Amino acid sequence: MTRMLFHCTHGRDDPERAIVPFIGANVAAASGQEAVVLLTIEGAWLCKRGYAEEVEAEGFPSLAELLASFVEAGGAIWGCSACTTPRGITEADLVSGAQIVGAATIVAAVAEGAVPVALG
Repeated sequence: MTRMLFHCTHGRDDPERAIVPFIGANVAAASGQEAVVLLTIEGAWLCKRGYAEEVEAEGFPSLAELLASFVEAGGAIWGCSACTTPRGITEADLVSGAQIVGAATIVAAVAEGAVPVALG
């Protein structure tokens, strides 16, 4: 099984670019791949409980539903600590399936063979 890292840098600032990585990550998780969505910059807000419900784009699935189905399929959500900290997002704020990780965790995952995927 391949670990795939789907990088998401957007939230309400660009709903389409926030949703597309979760579409790809859902496909990966549903096909048996180990999938992680890495949330950085404005995307860090997506790991905060309640935030995804307000991110929508016409013609796209609901981000809140994509996020829930991704976690249900075994996917993991990583909020970058360098991005969550200045936004005041803590472990107590996180959606189910999310954790705050530092750069060392991300670098280690790539060094161990995780495949970075950029969609959006």
